[in-house]
Amino acid sequence: MSAGRSSQDLWEEAQRHLVGGVNSPVRAYRAVGGTPPFIAEAEGAVMRSVDGTSYVDFVGSFGPLVLGHSHPAVVEAVREAAARGTSFAAPHEGEVELARMVKELVPVIEKIRFVNSGTEATQSAIRLARGCTGRDLVLKFEGCYHGHVDALLVEAGSGLATFGIASSAGIPAATARDTIVLPLDDDEALEPAFRRHGPKLAAAIIEPLPANNGLLVQRPEYLRLLRRLCTEHGALLIFDEVLSGFRVPGVTVGAQLGIEPDLVTLGKVIGGGLPVGAYGGPAELMDRLSPLGPVYQAGTLSGNPLAVAGGLATLRAVKADDGWQRMEDLGSLLERGLGPVLDASGHPYRLVRCGSIFWLAYGDSEPPRRADRFHPNTAEVFGLLHRALLERGYMLAPSAFEVGFLSLAHDEHTLTGFAGAVGEALAEIPAP
Repeated sequence: MSAGRSSQDLWEEAQRHLVGGVNSPVRAYRAVGGTPPFIAEAEGAVMRSVDGTSYVDFVGSFGPLVLGHSHPAVVEAVREAAARGTSFAAPHEGEVELARMVKELVPVIEKIRFVNSGTEATQSAIRLARGCTGRDLVLKFEGCYHGHVDALLVEAGSGLATFGIASSAGIPAATARDTIVLPLDDDEALEPAFRRHGPKLAAAIIEPLPANNGLLVQRPEYLRLLRRLCTEHGALLIFDEVLSGFRVPGVTVGAQLGIEPDLVTLGKVIGGGLPVGAYGGPAELMDRLSPLGPVYQAGTLSGNPLAVAGGLATLRAVKADDGWQRMEDLGSLLERGLGPVLDASGHPYRLVRCGSIFWLAYGDSEPPRRADRFHPNTAEVFGLLHRALLERGYMLAPSAFEVGFLSLAHDEHTLTGFAGAVGEALAEIPAP
């Protein structure tokens, strides 16, 4: 790379070579305006742009960086792994060790299969559910994002919500017909849907903590009702914990609430910042996968030594440092500092938090549990807030519908500074 190039220079060139200038739509900053900062390096809780500007980072690569950026243990583990070989497409000891550690931390998993992304994990879990049940239909919920799988990009939230669309173009009608979509937090919609579709329903898939379209904390009673209905009708329950896994007390939301899914999908943290995904569950289900069973799924880079090394180093460091409790403590510290600032701002913002995941919910009513309850000015006001925080050296995800992440690299100083910056930023924005 040439020295001295600014974010603006790189942005102009990127748009000539990359679609929209980016490789993932939300990075284009269209929802918040301005030129995306091009990042040169990152360490701990801080990212630095090519312009020389430092930002306290609350994006955390959208979830995996529970230790912060460039943690020495992760960097060294990946470096050592790369020196031994970047990809084998053959079994190696590291993937066995990571599987053992994930099983230890997520007891509902008896056997696991690693893949390369959360999208691959959910796609494969759906295929396995169909193979195990002999049924085709899948139930999902509005605003829950399960990766860019055709059948699951219907009413998917996340980046789609950022751009004001519910479902992606390019999904065949026949594929969409196999997906039943229900609103979140609606007990009265669940039972009729199961009565009507139960005999043909392979699985229900849900984020037990929907965190791709705001942080829509669900009632435990609702998730338990879903568990009961799946059991009664012979459908598998899939908890998509790609985002929530290893970021909440109890490691997963399912374990925290005492609700056991049939299959769970994971990602993010178990790769330590490198591409990874996984799905797992009871041996009797997982053994239906090839080479033991008839459900085929494969991947040349699945369980690759770099991602496995990063994931192992991350989980070991978090476990050794009582990291899940420390992140809960940091979350409580954020609440104590930011809550009063929001209350005094004159803006109807409230902090929603679960573990090390947080979201600024906009609106006068209680924080929403479903996407159709968002205040109509949510995106507009957040765009102003986002730009004002960037000017003060604090980076949130460039969408009102994305969540923020804490890491063990954050501390009282960074959280206090963030709360103060939010107060200053909101003071510049006209109150409603």
